[in-house]
Amino acid sequence: MFEDVKLGIAPIAWTNDDMPDLGSENTFEQCISEMALAGFTGCEVGNKYPRDEELLKKKLEIRGMQIAGAWFSAFLTSKPYEETKEAFIKHRDFLYNMGARIIVVSEQGGSVQGQIDTAVFDKKPIFTEEEWIKLVEGLNKLGALAKEKGMKIAYHHHMGTGVQTEAEVDKLMSLTDKDLVHLLYDTGHLAYSGDNYISVLKKYIDRIAHVHLKDIRQEVVDKVKKEHLSFLQGVRLGTFTVPGDGSLDFSEVFKILGEANYKGWFIVEAEQDPALANPFEYALKARKFIKENTNL
Repeated sequence: MFEDVKLGIAPIAWTNDDMPDLGSENTFEQCISEMALAGFTGCEVGNKYPRDEELLKKKLEIRGMQIAGAWFSAFLTSKPYEETKEAFIKHRDFLYNMGARIIVVSEQGGSVQGQIDTAVFDKKPIFTEEEWIKLVEGLNKLGALAKEKGMKIAYHHHMGTGVQTEAEVDKLMSLTDKDLVHLLYDTGHLAYSGDNYISVLKKYIDRIAHVHLKDIRQEVVDKVKKEHLSFLQGVRLGTFTVPGDGSLDFSEVFKILGEANYKGWFIVEAEQDPALANPFEYALKARKFIKENTNL
């Protein structure tokens, strides 16, 4: 069923890019060693990863690991396109040289996801029609730049951004070129937003190029909403966890992806405070859950 699926995990459970104090004690080598020991063969790129390509390849290869993709912050709605284009090409070429073929793109114009004191549900940006045009045209151009290298951009809908809800994903998918702009499907962010993660999966199964397996603790999400907390405050409280450890039902997710013969990466992503949720132990928990439910 999942013959063409590879299994990876994100380093954000070990060291948090947005809150560097979370996991500051964890080294890059410890992170990738524990990923491999837990049974994963790929990962995304974290803030402690060396950018020397040969060094990074060596460190990964001796552990049987590879780069699956990496986050790219676009500012298509808030800055001149050329600024995003220049940064994107540099990012694209780094990933290409590392053997990755997926570029995770998220529009950060107006984003509140990195603001520690801004209520994520109350203050998320709502794009104007002019901003939507800039976003769509810019993403199509980035998709074409990726295609030059045989790569794909996978758009990451994300809490606290202008593309968070199912309706916003619908609009993005309807306006962008299906051959140039693909979707990163993230169970946790859709559920956190209060949207139907199964509905989105069914609608866009043919455009999904990358999958983040992420669970939520609904009681923490409810607290974030009720107390008008920020995205980062929610992370500290334990909004996210690994698949199988939270409130979501993954049986339908795996069924739909399997029947569609999804090809690509499953990336476990669950940013938590490593002092409260030991990354290696949670990686093992996620690996066991995926094995039991997909035979991967």
